[in-house]
Amino acid sequence: MNLSLTGRVAVITGGGNGIGRATALLFASAGASIAVWDFAEAAGQAVAAEIGPNAAFFKVNVAAPADVAAATEATLQRFGRIDILVNNAGITRDAQLIKVKDGEVTGRMSEADFDAVIGVNVKGVFNCAQAVAPIMIRQGYGRILNASSVVGLYGNFGQTNYAASKAGVIGMTKVWARELGRKGITVNAVAPGFIITDMTRGMPEKVLAGMIEHTPVGRAGTPEDIANAYLYLASEAASFINGAVLSVDGGLVSGT
Repeated sequence: MNLSLTGRVAVITGGGNGIGRATALLFASAGASIAVWDFAEAAGQAVAAEIGPNAAFFKVNVAAPADVAAATEATLQRFGRIDILVNNAGITRDAQLIKVKDGEVTGRMSEADFDAVIGVNVKGVFNCAQAVAPIMIRQGYGRILNASSVVGLYGNFGQTNYAASKAGVIGMTKVWARELGRKGITVNAVAPGFIITDMTRGMPEKVLAGMIEHTPVGRAGTPEDIANAYLYLASEAASFINGAVLSVDGGLVSGT
């Protein structure tokens, strides 16, 4: 199986931490040059430095079209092409739709939190794909990989905004697979399950244990588990896979 990315240039959004960092390091080990796009400057620079001369960091807020346009141009100037886009950047702002106690509303998801998650997780994916697609079309080649989630497939308590965003990513993935497939570009999504990252390490121990208990393989996932899926979909081995949603979740299913 050919998993080499030699000669390819990959943009990894949210590449400074967690799954993005693991993906950047793995793609670099497979031969790709890496553009680390992240709003977290220190973390992004550290990943680029760890990879070495075949990597560069660009500070980007993916929800801001001007930032994305500038980073796209800078990446082209640095590397000359863009072959792979991993739309990994994402945020959470969890809250229940509405909380009621003794017949009184005691809490709700704020409009600001809803908009923030949609802005990064949906509009950010849209912004990056729209900026990079013309380059891939000119090249006659491209791989666009979008981060969804099992939450986008099954929903999750207290995550109206996040679930909506990840379901939206699946919808965009399937549309773009149809629109771009004949131009030499495949578009696929990965739907991670429960993955240990800096975000999840702060969860209560009881919650962590419960998530692992409901995962049939009996462990949480690692960022490297997701990076491996991205590598496969970015490689020539997956050239006939288009519009797919690959669940990498240890067997986690609806209702668990």
